[in-house]
Amino acid sequence: MSGAATAADGPGRLPRTGHTLQPRAVDAGLVAAALADAWAFSEAGAWAAAAPGAAAALALLARRRRPVAVFVFTLFALQFGHNVLAALAALFSLAEHHRVRRAATVCVPAYAICANLPELDDYRGGHLSEFAIAVGYSLIAGGVAVLLGRLVLTRRELARHMAQLHAAQEHQRELHAQTVLARERAHLAREMHDVVSHQVSLIAVRAGALQVTADSTDTKEAARTIRTLSAATLDELRHMVAVLRAPDSRDTGPAPQPALALLGTLIADSGLEVTLTGEVPRDASPAVERAAYRTVQEALTNVRKHAPGSSVVVDFRRPGPALDVTVTNTTARLPALGLPSARHGLLGLRERAEHLGGALSHGPTPDGGYRLHLRLPRRAAPALPTAALPTAPTPTADGSRHTPR
Repeated sequence: MSGAATAADGPGRLPRTGHTLQPRAVDAGLVAAALADAWAFSEAGAWAAAAPGAAAALALLARRRRPVAVFVFTLFALQFGHNVLAALAALFSLAEHHRVRRAATVCVPAYAICANLPELDDYRGGHLSEFAIAVGYSLIAGGVAVLLGRLVLTRRELARHMAQLHAAQEHQRELHAQTVLARERAHLAREMHDVVSHQVSLIAVRAGALQVTADSTDTKEAARTIRTLSAATLDELRHMVAVLRAPDSRDTGPAPQPALALLGTLIADSGLEVTLTGEVPRDASPAVERAAYRTVQEALTNVRKHAPGSSVVVDFRRPGPALDVTVTNTTARLPALGLPSARHGLLGLRERAEHLGGALSHGPTPDGGYRLHLRLPRRAAPALPTAALPTAPTPTADGSRHTPR
């Protein structure tokens, strides 16, 4: 009977586990046992005599939905046929679903009396003490059924409370993690504002002063470019700081994202000898345009850092439904700049390409230069990102190391 209780569903029911019997299977087994009890104790050994007990056994199928009605029906059936097991199961179900004292103070005595009432005539004539003993045994049996029902009910409520406690603890852990994340984001925002913003502002100010005082036209143009790039960097930095300081990322809109329409400005401000070939697509999705733009931007940055003085060719091709972007540079003609590198640039580009269902390849060319190739579907749905391996530094023809950002 305990298995039938633990397998119940719905509000206030115990959660099922892999070792818990299904409610229908438990009910079917209980009904079969009650039917066997009704048949075994029928006086004539026939179904006609066992019919009341069989009806009580079949009523157990509704014990979860109507425990009180089933219990009353089994007591009524006891007056016309034997089925003690069905009555005890109904009493157990009543105690399992109702936490009331009447289950012990009213239902148990009612069961004990009704179970022995059909045999009252046999105890008359000085045998009432035996009737009292039989009632006492029935009280014990009914009390055990009620205690088992209460045990299952208590276990169910304890499981529900434990689940609620676990959910509350998980919520507290999430709140703590969000608090720690907010604190770290605020700290990072302060550092970015205090350090990076200050230094970029100084670069912009010095570039502006150089643009005004310089005599050479080339120097003024270079100072103007530095000042323009510094101002754009400050704008993006301010937006990033605002995003980091926002308590919820939804409170701040996304930063303005570059598109291939700005590719000409990027090439003009790169300070490199860049040749653009092919046809820049106008029908690609925004995500593909951003990936292509960032690829060219990263390639030009790496050329400035690792192969200064080289010439660059940026080529766009559209083979079928795909978009190919190839950036190739020649051998460095000037010493490489000793700029810091986090070695994450090409790794980030590869992850971005794989996320869009494309691929990224790169490596040295036979003439000592370097080639970066990106292939993307022009309108592909984003795919799950796959793991990318770190890219080791690649030697160039002049002996320097071409290290990804």
